[in-house]
Amino acid sequence: MRNFHFAGRSTVHSQNAMVATSHPLAALTAIEVLRLGGTAADAAVAASALLAVIEPQSTGIGGDCFALIQPRGEGKIVAYNGSGRAPKAATPEWFLERNIRAIPLTSAHSVTVPGSIDAWATILRDHGRFGFDTLFQPAIKAAEEGYVVAPRIAFDWKNGFEKLKKGINTERYLLPHGNAAVTGDVIKQPELGQTLRAIAKGGPDAFYKGAIAEDMVETLRAAGGLHTLEDFAAHTTETTVPIGTMYKDLDVWQCPPNGPGITMLVMLNILSHFDLTKFAPVSVERFHLEAEAARVAYMMREQHIGDPAHVKVDVARILAKEFADEWAGKIRMDRMLDLPKVSPPMNPSTIYITVVDKDRNVCSFINSIAHSWGSAIVSNKTGVLFQNRGAGFRIEPGHPNCIAPGKRPLHTIIPALATRGGRAVMPYGVMGGQYQPVGQTRVLTNILDYGCDVQEAIDMPRGLHYEGVYQLEDGVPADIVAGLQKLGHQTTKIIPPLGGGQAIWIDWDKGTLTGGSDPRKDGCALGY
Repeated sequence: MRNFHFAGRSTVHSQNAMVATSHPLAALTAIEVLRLGGTAADAAVAASALLAVIEPQSTGIGGDCFALIQPRGEGKIVAYNGSGRAPKAATPEWFLERNIRAIPLTSAHSVTVPGSIDAWATILRDHGRFGFDTLFQPAIKAAEEGYVVAPRIAFDWKNGFEKLKKGINTERYLLPHGNAAVTGDVIKQPELGQTLRAIAKGGPDAFYKGAIAEDMVETLRAAGGLHTLEDFAAHTTETTVPIGTMYKDLDVWQCPPNGPGITMLVMLNILSHFDLTKFAPVSVERFHLEAEAARVAYMMREQHIGDPAHVKVDVARILAKEFADEWAGKIRMDRMLDLPKVSPPMNPSTIYITVVDKDRNVCSFINSIAHSWGSAIVSNKTGVLFQNRGAGFRIEPGHPNCIAPGKRPLHTIIPALATRGGRAVMPYGVMGGQYQPVGQTRVLTNILDYGCDVQEAIDMPRGLHYEGVYQLEDGVPADIVAGLQKLGHQTTKIIPPLGGGQAIWIDWDKGTLTGGSDPRKDGCALGY
């Protein structure tokens, strides 16, 4: 139970419905949709559309979306893959002939076809009661009439200032008065508002075909991109089944590749060989085990995972007991494993939304423009900021994640859902680029191994072993840092905190919902 002598957040409790997002206005918007009779899917799309305006560094309609939905919190879980594809002309040979060995983060080549709008429409078709015409209204109002910049968003605006100064159309659209926005500024984006109005009226076709698509393609081709109107018009969302594993008494579900949720599942399989309760929740041993499991899982991911429409991904073998047994048996408590250094191409930003409605429809939903401020390319007339998800491709023929025409890159964003006996227990997610599999693992083990509630589990100090360095938040005590260094970990402090997270715990016996939201962001959990 929380000690009320210390600063912190209480969990949020309700009976009817619950939402948790990274911004209070998005949470309020979702609640209003639910009270009007909307479903969890309706609430998530309305909140995501609003965040596409008011949290522009993390998300937007120029980005991608993944979701897990379980109707009435029981039975079949549906996975939605709303990730975009490379242009048809984007062959590895094209890049190699021009001596491009890696896709620059702020080039037009980093822009894949945005998948969010079609994903939202597909999710609403299957699970919604309202359409874009209703659900986009808060976002349209924020874009046209203005919104107030929140503290974390201002922090990211300041950190992205140099990137935005050098971008295409970013100074005009995203640097009001030539400066980064600060907390309390009122920002208007009327062009984006008009774009949202057009999509609200015309649906996905208004985005992927016609004047908006023409402007997006014109902007990208002028910047050297290979995109065509046919690339945009051909985009589709994939509906599939999740992949999962068991940890303790919970089944944990993720979207399949090209989503990277398999990374988190491998971590859980490895950690299930250890009794974490033998160690304090903030201890050298716990941080070390988490890092070793992550290093193995990330190595696996970078070697074997790509778009299954283009390469064979042996999910069953990777999630097999034998794989985890082998690697868990190699982990030592007195030293680090000798593993090759893994350098993933991407470490982006994102937003995550979790919603449970009064009928217990469950939605775990994530939307992203990849790196903070995406590609720093804004479409000329529409105000659409493009993602830079394509920079996640490798230009290595034969590699499963090598760029190819119409291929989807290995992603980073992962919505999660934990169930018990087929019933939803916790839809949750942890944002923060490459940290997401580690963050989701940490939150889950905080709850199952250490008895934390959802808010305590989200609050606990974090670390990410990334590119050979253990990045640690300020909340990690000095003696823990020193202990990790003795085991061979190279450590460093990290400037932005590691990600953000939201979770809802469903108590079926009591008929209640418990929500938590990360103080590393501006948001909150709300229920009624």
